[in-house]
Amino acid sequence: MRSMVRVVWGAIGVCLWLAGCGTVPERNPLPQSNANAASIPGLPEEARFWGDEAPEFLLDRLRTASKEDLKTHLPSWFNGQHHYLAVSGGGQNGAFGAGLINGWTASGTRPEFLIVTGISTGALIAPFAFLGPEYDAQLREVYTTLETEDLLETRGWTVIATSDAAVDTEKLRAIIDRYMNDDMLREMAQAYRQGRRLFIGTTNLDARRPVIWNITAIAASDYPEKQKLIVDVLLASASIPGAFPPVLIRVNANGTWYDEMHVDGGTVSQVFVYPTSLDLGAILEKVEVTAPPKIYVIRNAQLVPEWKPVDANIFEIAATSIDSLIRTQGLGDLYQIYFLTQRDGGEYYLAYIPDDFDLASDEPFDPEYMNALYDRAYELAKDGYPWDRLPPGANVTIE
Repeated sequence: MRSMVRVVWGAIGVCLWLAGCGTVPERNPLPQSNANAASIPGLPEEARFWGDEAPEFLLDRLRTASKEDLKTHLPSWFNGQHHYLAVSGGGQNGAFGAGLINGWTASGTRPEFLIVTGISTGALIAPFAFLGPEYDAQLREVYTTLETEDLLETRGWTVIATSDAAVDTEKLRAIIDRYMNDDMLREMAQAYRQGRRLFIGTTNLDARRPVIWNITAIAASDYPEKQKLIVDVLLASASIPGAFPPVLIRVNANGTWYDEMHVDGGTVSQVFVYPTSLDLGAILEKVEVTAPPKIYVIRNAQLVPEWKPVDANIFEIAATSIDSLIRTQGLGDLYQIYFLTQRDGGEYYLAYIPDDFDLASDEPFDPEYMNALYDRAYELAKDGYPWDRLPPGANVTIE
């Protein structure tokens, strides 16, 4: 992430030097007045919802559905055990999450997750983690064999000055498209019918709000372009603004077609489980779950800030400041999830990159760095990962 932030600010510098950047291709943005009327025809209502408020369709279902109806539509919710996994952003540091998940499989203690959520690089990990150990090999391949030139193509400075991003992501799109095949969609649809859910977060940049996409509902739908839409969502979730091009998603409101601009979910949150306004405790009571839900959070970053002298130039100062803001936002998200688990009777488990992992990387996706990080996480997890039960610093007491 740090190296990508510097790419963005270098591009901005060139744009300023060339007397102004251009704009993205002509678009028809959704007006605010139609925000709540916008939909993608052919998708079920639950396919997407705002990430900062409880979805009304779910509240209505819980208020009106009988226990028999819930057992029919959400059978996995009645199994007595709820395991949730939230995977954060972090660019190439996603190798940590990939190694941990695969090492978890090797330990023999990895559960089946009822809900998996992902943002940014976590969005690329989440489908493999959701579908289970049979996808461990693909997950390892993504985070140990690919490098920057396999994923991205840097645009020329004159192109950057009149475009929407510093790099082209068509290679990354092709890789996501290759993995997100018919078999994966079929398995996701089957999981959906069992009541399991895969949620991916993006940011609607026009609205400055998070959007949560129910990938499993999309996979189970009859929407004819569902595979492309899922690829779009995964790519959007990983599209760092300024570095990667935004993804435009067509929607219809009151008979008129518009587009929404979606970018990296990490723009508004580094990791999420469910909206804070959702009363999970009431839901668990409704589906007769008595055991505390176990909420596992993988933060693909180190929590201790790096001490590094900053060059006294505008771009280095700005890039380092943004890097610091991302770190602080991530810490806030960890605390928010912890307080949610306490409020709703859950158990909190946190994993993050060890403070003593000090291998440096000077490019966005460095295979030597990612392999070392993957191996470190795998070794930690295969022997039983030492999950933190509190957010960082929360165990400090004053005598």
